[in-house]
Amino acid sequence: MSLVIALDIGGTFTDLVAFDFATGEIRQAKSSTTPYDLSVGIRETLVKSGLAIAAADTFIHGSTVAINTAIERTGARVALLTTTGMRDVYAIGRGSRPESYNFLFKRPEPYVARRHTFEILERLNAAGEVVTPLDEAGAAGVALKLRELGIEATAVCFIHSWANPEHERRVGDILRRAAPETSVSLSHEILREYREYERTSTTVLNAYVGPKVAKYLGDLESLLKGFGFRGKLLIMQSNGGGMSPEMARRVPVATMESGPVGGVIAAAETARGLGVADVIAFDMGGTTAKVSLVRDNKPDIAQGYLVGGVGHGHPVMLPVVDIVEVGAGGGSVAWLDEDGALKVGPRSAGGHPGPVCYGQGGTEPTVTDANVALGRIGAGRFLGGEMRLDANAARAAIERVIAAPLGMSVNEAALGVLRIAVAEMSLAVRSVSVGRGHDPRDFAMVAFGGAGPAHAAEIARELHVPRLIVPRAPGHYSALGMLLADNRHDYVRTYYKRLEEAEFSDIERVFDEMVGEARALLESEGATPGQMAFQPYLDMRYAGQEFPIQTPVETALIAARDRGLIRAAFDGAHSKRFGHQAVDEPVEIVNLRLTATGRRERSSFPAIAAGAPGSPSEYRDVVFDDPEKPARCAVYERESLRAGQVVDGPAVIAEYASTTVLYPGDRLEVAPSGDMVIRINAS
Repeated sequence: MSLVIALDIGGTFTDLVAFDFATGEIRQAKSSTTPYDLSVGIRETLVKSGLAIAAADTFIHGSTVAINTAIERTGARVALLTTTGMRDVYAIGRGSRPESYNFLFKRPEPYVARRHTFEILERLNAAGEVVTPLDEAGAAGVALKLRELGIEATAVCFIHSWANPEHERRVGDILRRAAPETSVSLSHEILREYREYERTSTTVLNAYVGPKVAKYLGDLESLLKGFGFRGKLLIMQSNGGGMSPEMARRVPVATMESGPVGGVIAAAETARGLGVADVIAFDMGGTTAKVSLVRDNKPDIAQGYLVGGVGHGHPVMLPVVDIVEVGAGGGSVAWLDEDGALKVGPRSAGGHPGPVCYGQGGTEPTVTDANVALGRIGAGRFLGGEMRLDANAARAAIERVIAAPLGMSVNEAALGVLRIAVAEMSLAVRSVSVGRGHDPRDFAMVAFGGAGPAHAAEIARELHVPRLIVPRAPGHYSALGMLLADNRHDYVRTYYKRLEEAEFSDIERVFDEMVGEARALLESEGATPGQMAFQPYLDMRYAGQEFPIQTPVETALIAARDRGLIRAAFDGAHSKRFGHQAVDEPVEIVNLRLTATGRRERSSFPAIAAGAPGSPSEYRDVVFDDPEKPARCAVYERESLRAGQVVDGPAVIAEYASTTVLYPGDRLEVAPSGDMVIRINAS
């Protein structure tokens, strides 16, 4: 293996990071994202990188195509096939009401119209036994009807197909014969877990985004082929692992959150290298800010999430790196509501036209404009000087839209914009820490994204996070994380039994089936037996609980039939999650899970040299807390800093795609790895 390239498409910028294993060289490139045609931004970034794309062994890619398709509702014309009597399960959803006192609350709007939901005569019981045989003639008639209706994708979700998928397989064959050009999503190929509504929703979303994702992947492959690329293409998944394009076409719903997860993977690796186990990963880009928790150097993984937000979102029951996202990014627009109150976001100026200071036609002030107006971001050093920012235009926009209507100075208005953005992002950090029973003072924060290091010190100060880590290449960090990600696939089978009644021979058989399927898939992706790892889990709960806890259980415990140690593992996991355990309550097994990984060779930055400490490249006035009293700050080029060098705030550290702001009292020390470790309020 020699050259490996990762490319991440964000809402504002398209980022590229490449690592040459032969020389240890790391290359970076960044271009504006082109939402009207993502391939334009990809092509510009590849050209700007100056890399010989044809020489690359592996190209890893993450994008927001699937999630944007779902949120913008620009997907395929979908039909849903269900068991007779189950036609309205998807439309009814759950009876819960997340916002009890919201009189305007509306249930999620289905992606499939009721007129395009068809019942097929068949029935299985929960043991997978046939109650009513499949009506194949009726299924064939429905297939012809779908063709007449111009259906582009079909989701098939029969009751209890998680226990026995035979009826779904046969209907899938009928559909593919009748309309080979139509995409078909079978629920058992995506999720073999009970909970009818969530399984149906996941399958429908897979069908809805499938054709658009497939076209995008085809265009990407053609684009790379035009550059002479003949290596292996990998697509990032929401669970933080990579997969082949073939698998991405089969399960496109697994790519919903493929863009942001790379940064969390990189944060875990950076923390591990510094000897830090627990960190808050804080990613602030151009459109949104994202926060995730890393404990014991492992990102928190949720077994499901909502596309579209709590209360109005559609459930996807697939593993995903647990990320909380808010609409506060560098491009978030500052505006006044009808009552004259200052608001920031969630609307973003994006990459085009972008903030006013970009000089690309933007007219509305943004968070980036506020940073430029206050001197925190240097107008002449943005993207290493590739894009010169217009500070006067930024100040004029803030004056016109915010300052003049509110009777404030430009500095007061700009500082207000940043304080509101910081407050929103602090709430996100609080939700993944305090909101889940964790004390932020026990964590370090890893700040990345183009805008993250400029705001992280203020957020850390507000939440009393004692230590801030700014890694190398923070503006390309999500792409960098893709270079560090292994291939990963998750499997689940519902197995509902009391622990004391469980048949371990059945459990072993199911795990063996999942391992066999995973091994074949990893082999097709190029993994050798020595690179493969398989981690079994039991989803368990106390009798009477609704939701189980995913509990890691070693294969040896299952082979030994050791119910006592398995029970102890669950009690410990429950205590860690909720602070208590119920040792006298019976325990149920709900699901069997398997995580299969194919380890890839890791890229790494070479250590930086010690030596004479770097000197400031300039001094400039920067506004911190008092809009009328800017502080005279030293500005350092990050490339000039040496291992062990200490910088006391207030100061600014500038680099190619990001800026780190040190507040008065903060102390920065450069680690041998090149990561900047900042002690908040150190003096």
